[in-house]
This record gives sequence, C-alpha cells and structure tokens, in this order.
Amino acid sequence: MEDPIVHARPILVEIAPGELIDKITILEIKTERIADPDKLNNVRVELEVLEKARDEAVEASPELGDLAARLRKVNEALWDIEDDIRDCERRQDFGPRFIELARSVYRSNDQRAAVKREVNELLGSKLIEEKSYTDY
Repeated sequence: MEDPIVHARPILVEIAPGELIDKITILEIKTERIADPDKLNNVRVELEVLEKARDEAVEASPELGDLAARLRKVNEALWDIEDDIRDCERRQDFGPRFIELARSVYRSNDQRAAVKREVNELLGSKLIEEKSYTDY
C-alpha cells in the first residue's frame, strides 16, 4: 500500500529579517499560550527551525533585542485583542467595545509593520515590507 502522505521538500526562500523576528516572537507567544500538546509540539518544532535560521544569519545586538521585545509586545497585544474580539463575537456583542477592538487591530498592525521596518533597516536588508493604506 502506498503512503498517502505527499512529502514536500523544505522550501527555502529569502525573507526580510523583520519578518523572521516577527514570526519567532509569535511562536514564542504560542509556546506560552497554547495548551494542546500536539499543537504545542508543532509550534516548538517550527520555533526551533526559525531560531536556528536567525542565529545563523543575524548577529545579535542590544538594538535588535530591543526591537524584538517591542515586536513581541505588539504581538501579545494583538493576541489579546483577537481573543477579546472572539469573545464579543461569541456573545453577539457588536457594540462600542467590539468597534474599539476592531479599530485597535489595524493600529496595532501599523505599529507591528513599523517595528519590522526598523529591524530591516537596522540590519541593512534589501527586502523591506511595504504597506499602503489610507490614513485614518
């Protein structure tokens, strides 16, 4: 009987360091907030792979540490906001609190994009993520 699982080779692609650091901070948060053992195992495997890539490609510095801490703080806030939005959705409460939370998502994502840009500029990345939204 043939193995029904299609096995893909790893996909190796150049990404901006800000994107890598951002993803690592999100995975760190997941290791603290996800309780399901199977999901947690998957998160830890991915985190290990990405931390290894970071350690091989990016030189640590106090400035980078500060930016990573800022990214983590924004991502923690986004996690909490998303949880609160889901609570409102569950209660079918789409009043002022829901609107406030929804608006805070894009403000927080703007902060996140700005910090990722700072990481990329600090490290001289040729890849710089661009955002283009109407001002609010």
